[in-house]
Amino acid sequence: MSHMQLFREEIRNWLEENCPHSMRTVMPADEHPGGGRRAQYKNPDTKVWLERCAEKGLTVASWPKVYGGAGFDSQQMVIWQQEMRRINARPPHLGMGISMIGPALLEYGTEAQKLTHLPKIATGEIWWCQGYSEPGAGSDLASLRTSAVLEGDEFRVNGQKIWTSGANHADWMFCLVRTDPNASKHEGISFVLFDMETPGVSVKPIKLISGLSPFCETFLDDVRVPKSNLVHELNKGWTVGKRLLQYERASIGGIGGGQKVRSLEEYGVDYVGRDGAGKIADYELRDQILAHRMNDKAFALATRRSAEESAMGVIMGAASSMFKYYGTEQNKGKYEIMLSLMGTQSLGWEGEQFDTDELTTTRAWLRSKANSIEGGTSEVQLNILAKRLLGLPD
Repeated sequence: MSHMQLFREEIRNWLEENCPHSMRTVMPADEHPGGGRRAQYKNPDTKVWLERCAEKGLTVASWPKVYGGAGFDSQQMVIWQQEMRRINARPPHLGMGISMIGPALLEYGTEAQKLTHLPKIATGEIWWCQGYSEPGAGSDLASLRTSAVLEGDEFRVNGQKIWTSGANHADWMFCLVRTDPNASKHEGISFVLFDMETPGVSVKPIKLISGLSPFCETFLDDVRVPKSNLVHELNKGWTVGKRLLQYERASIGGIGGGQKVRSLEEYGVDYVGRDGAGKIADYELRDQILAHRMNDKAFALATRRSAEESAMGVIMGAASSMFKYYGTEQNKGKYEIMLSLMGTQSLGWEGEQFDTDELTTTRAWLRSKANSIEGGTSEVQLNILAKRLLGLPD
């Protein structure tokens, strides 16, 4: 038996012994393993699974052991991902720490920053949020105006961020600030980190049309940030910010081929019924479901290939914009089909005539519209692809 075969057997045995059975099911939205100082777990197995994986470095298996990872090489990462898929295991840990700021710190952070923050990300001890968008700087992010003035060994930060996902629950923020107002807008930006309990930080949740409040406004009033929390170079934060956006877009794009609470086929049978051949009765809806399934499968295979290439050191680059664009369109399309299947039951907001799943689906459909805005609009992604992959002029 080869070394890799032995490794696969070891991983398979460990998963069978340590992955709780409830962690081998589709993950409901309210059981995401985000972690953080104030973490609460609806399903106790979520915490058990996170802790077991964190102890072995498996929440961030490709990271070096010194930073809380398992130190897996590219071949080992492929095997780990394959064995996780084999038993339909849920990710043991999710969030911006793992998908965004962690990888950015591995590339641009100082050794002290890595040792301070990465192990806490790996164990789920700290929940991170992103301070990028502002009321006047959304798609044109480089127009941001939040200022950071260096005073001795500290920055004094003033400004406002908006659409800061999970800021009301987050422990730390990674934030783009303007440190040179006289430089060109891309050159005068820096990338800093700070604790959300720092005096001067206040957060106001934004209630959405879906009835939820995952987004927030964050106000920064004379917030003192140690100079040691500057990532990369002063006024060169745009370099870090752009790289982190690639990680974010790949993460958002993954929702298009991800797990679903219920399949479209189940919705079809429940609301349209079966015909004499045992198929969904409405042939037009049947065709829509089939086309979506085919596209979903192709997209899932493409993202899996990209993940395996990433494990082998291949940098995704502008392709992250393709995944973000296509994945979010897939997710929006899924909910459009769901509502077509549900008919008038998709119009419910409250009342006994609508069950919990119907009310949840309606709100999820409304929420899906934001997918093509967050992380850079679909138009921004198409512009990036046109310029960087197709070589078209600005």
